[in-house]
Amino acid sequence: MRFDARKYRKLVEEDFEFAWQSGVEILTPKDPNKTFPRYSYTIGEEHPLFKTINDLRKSYISLGFKEVVNPVIVEDGHVRRQFGKEALAVLDRCFYLASLPRPNIGISAERIAEIEKVAGKKLGKDEINELKSIFQEFKKGKIAGDDLGFEIASSLAITDSKAVEILDKVFPEFKELKAEAGSLTLRSHMTTGWFITLSKIADRFPLPIKLFSIDRCFRKEQGEDATRLYTYFSASCVVVDEDVGIDEGKAVAEGLLRQFGFKKFRFRLDEKRSKYYIPGTQMEVFAFHPKIVGSSTKYADGWIEIATFGIYSPTALAQYDVEYPVMNLGLGVERLAMILYDFSDIRELVYPWLYGRIDLSDMDVARAIKLIEVPYTVEGLRIAQSIADTATQNSKLIGPIEVLAYEGELYGKKIRVSIVEKEENVKLCGPAFSNEVIVYQGSILGVPKTDKWNHVFEHGFTTGLRYIDSFAYLAARKVEEAVAMGLREAEIRTRVVEGLSDINLQLQENIRKYIISSGGKIDVRGPMFVAVKYELKD
Repeated sequence: MRFDARKYRKLVEEDFEFAWQSGVEILTPKDPNKTFPRYSYTIGEEHPLFKTINDLRKSYISLGFKEVVNPVIVEDGHVRRQFGKEALAVLDRCFYLASLPRPNIGISAERIAEIEKVAGKKLGKDEINELKSIFQEFKKGKIAGDDLGFEIASSLAITDSKAVEILDKVFPEFKELKAEAGSLTLRSHMTTGWFITLSKIADRFPLPIKLFSIDRCFRKEQGEDATRLYTYFSASCVVVDEDVGIDEGKAVAEGLLRQFGFKKFRFRLDEKRSKYYIPGTQMEVFAFHPKIVGSSTKYADGWIEIATFGIYSPTALAQYDVEYPVMNLGLGVERLAMILYDFSDIRELVYPWLYGRIDLSDMDVARAIKLIEVPYTVEGLRIAQSIADTATQNSKLIGPIEVLAYEGELYGKKIRVSIVEKEENVKLCGPAFSNEVIVYQGSILGVPKTDKWNHVFEHGFTTGLRYIDSFAYLAARKVEEAVAMGLREAEIRTRVVEGLSDINLQLQENIRKYIISSGGKIDVRGPMFVAVKYELKD
């Protein structure tokens, strides 16, 4: 809070040590649910796949490549031009785009009667003609499907819901429409887009031309599994120049992948021999990464196939009037990300929330533990702190005993708050009063700071709350309420702790489910036995 600088200058002159010690008075007590770790500057998290994409973009740019966007939706004729006799095999793995046909809609007298019944009005001749015109315009594609209901509603001066009801009840043919495929496909290879792009720029840009594109491709697989998906990201590049050869492919592969920690490279002639590459130029790139050495995969020796490249055949380039050799290199982004982030299943990498790989840190869990009740006032927060401090300092005193924790004014009334133990030969606080709530290896524990639990405190993440702390906030809140109601005295007591709620703590339900599903536990219990007494003074 703001303080009086003149006061502190004077205190410093009179007694520096006292002034220094008094500095704590400017620190205003905070709502415990707004203190660390429950209060923090949270940091967002990148998806590992898109982080890899961003890193690849930077890597390509560092090698002097310019980024472009290649067409995603292409006519199947382009595939036939590029792949020649292989086109059928390629198209068999392409997704064709389909759309709903637009039917001819007739409006008979019977239908007009049905429309009038739904609309609740008699249609005039002009309204009927306008309705016919709307359906004709829809058939021609001049009215979009999502605008049809609006146009009908406007022409008949009825509500949108009535228009939708008319389409549903009077024109059942709309519900019977089935999608029909055309000639448009989703590209299955980045190569399909490269030929279209190169046809427009290969004879216009100065040589050499170095371009890259990182974008989605779509491939109709037999099904999705641990190694393949229907859609994937291709990180592809081309180099256009008069004397391009396979050495460009080797140099680009080495320059690109070395930035991701790959140390050594091998190049092997690919047995696939795609017809859009010149014979003998289609190469597989194998790279060595120390991170996968000894892994439980077939790449335990550290070597993995990571990319392919080749020189486009003039038989394909000629179809697009490209008259320079072109080196094309591509790699699957998902394959690279799986190596970098230690995933063995591509589905877990791309869709972690769908395939169960959700990882919360101990810090994440600790932040989800909050107090149920806290004091309304700053003075109430001070009362809570006094209760906790008094209990800590006097926990071993033997009853019957009453220890003053706070004496002061609240809501304009003088009050007294004490910790009491009425029974003989019983300590003021039970043995678990100072247990601390801490998250360790995905479990929530309530444990004391003793040698036995040192490893938990050293490697876990504490909530910063002991049993007595969270209970003290509850007690202070109840004191505030007692004063507000004009009660002369009240007692707030806790006995055996069997769960978080017994010490005024709550956990988000989704975090509770996560802990259970992950094999963790919530073990917060123990004999606490603390009683707080409030009295209203005259």
